Amino acid sequence: MTSIRTARDVDRSGRPQDVRSAPTALDDVDRAILRVLAAEARTPNNALAAAVGVAPSTCLARVRSLCERGVIRGFHADVDPAALGHDLQAMIAVGLQAHARAHLAQMVRRLAALPEVLDVYFVAGADDFLVHVATPGTDALRRFVAEQLNTDPDVARTQTSLIFEHTRASGHVPG
Repeated sequence: MTSIRTARDVDRSGRPQDVRSAPTALDDVDRAILRVLAAEARTPNNALAAAVGVAPSTCLARVRSLCERGVIRGFHADVDPAALGHDLQAMIAVGLQAHARAHLAQMVRRLAALPEVLDVYFVAGADDFLVHVATPGTDALRRFVAEQLNTDPDVARTQTSLIFEHTRASGHVPG
């Protein structure tokens, strides 16, 4: 999914982190590597090197450097929720009570641990989070919102938008 991001992001532990740090210097080879990997993260190093026009050892060193500098945050499998029986996807906007802002990280960890949740985005604006979920159907989605979100005393409001279709942007690297 193309991520919706603000000036803040959430790290793996659920802590909001500032992502406005100075951009990492990238040359044309780095950007070419990123485009290929964004389109197909399983590209073997030899094929990646050939695609970007460098030696395999140079390519491997470049990829390692991109990982160490945090430019590449990870390599992921794009699993189709429908193949697992979760045909219904939704984005749920969640607004928190004022007192809950003191423990955002705990809320992110709790949400991210739920089996229905695919992604949690910490956002700016009227809402605090967007939660991308996949469920087997409308009854399961209603139960998720009612039991996991609306019963939480930290949650002030939710708004659910169904996702009819999702198209992943392939190989797009900003800049």
